[in-house]
Amino acid sequence: MELVSARRDVTLVMVEHHLSERQACRLLDVDRSTYRYESRPDRNADLRDALVALARQQPRFGYRRLWVILTTRHGWKVSIKRIHRLYRQEGLMVRGLKRKRLKGIAPINPLLTRPNQEWALDFVSDALAGGRGLRALTMVDSFTRGCPVIEVNAGISSRQVTRALDRVIEEHGTPASLRCDNGPEFTSPHFITWCAEKKLALVHIQPGRPMQNGYVESFNGRLRNECLNANWFLNLADARRNIEAWRRDYNSDSPHSSLAYRTPEEYSKACSELTSRMAAISPEPPVGIGGSHGGARKQGFALIAASSRTRPCPLRAAVQKNILATGGSSRMATGR
Repeated sequence: MELVSARRDVTLVMVEHHLSERQACRLLDVDRSTYRYESRPDRNADLRDALVALARQQPRFGYRRLWVILTTRHGWKVSIKRIHRLYRQEGLMVRGLKRKRLKGIAPINPLLTRPNQEWALDFVSDALAGGRGLRALTMVDSFTRGCPVIEVNAGISSRQVTRALDRVIEEHGTPASLRCDNGPEFTSPHFITWCAEKKLALVHIQPGRPMQNGYVESFNGRLRNECLNANWFLNLADARRNIEAWRRDYNSDSPHSSLAYRTPEEYSKACSELTSRMAAISPEPPVGIGGSHGGARKQGFALIAASSRTRPCPLRAAVQKNILATGGSSRMATGR
């Protein structure tokens, strides 16, 4: 409206005061090209109407599919760029629904030093031969990589999760913490209350970050590759029997690369033996004659030196072997 009124004022000044176009535009501070502008008719009026009508029929179609329909079915000879321009001018863009995610703080990865320090929980889904769904609750000790239980059922609720954990705790002891995702089974009031009663630290990973629960994710990949994809479960009992057989084989006979190619049971046994030997050693260091720890440090250095002397040196062993083979002297063998 401002442009129309400005052009009207220029015309009024030219008629009443007998000024030229140049003088009137300069007086009213209006550009001459603005005054001489003539609106052009919309060449895309019919195309715009056809595009809007088609978009109302197919509201979830983007401009590419609308262009294909207009050119192939309605006989319009138009480029996709023009369709895109009109599509944006009319505000026909399809609004994508953004997925709402919970914002969480990244959990701190603890230094794992003993069994039962942290258990990792997750779910794996599969199907039976008849098409019925199958869910499995997997549980992994993050330190020993052992799997104490795999709970298999058609559906698993939070109460079934706590019952399975009660059985495992009774057999293997109580863990210090549980690491899991933000599924409804692990965020239900019943599960959170149960963890508080058992005095278990509950660690929830960030949504959409399964790598923060990497131990159980790696185990789930092995379970799917070696068991679920390799078997055809006839019914729920058959699935439980095969998965339990695979779990026992995994714990006792399957070497793990992160455990120096030992099985989880062998690694757990080695850790228990080491813990027993460390508990048998007195934690108090020997004190020197003068009452200070200087003598203890000297004795400690002496013990280390004695232990280093008892260890065979690879270079010395090679030299002695060379001496025995050539019959020469040790001075010649060592190059002295």
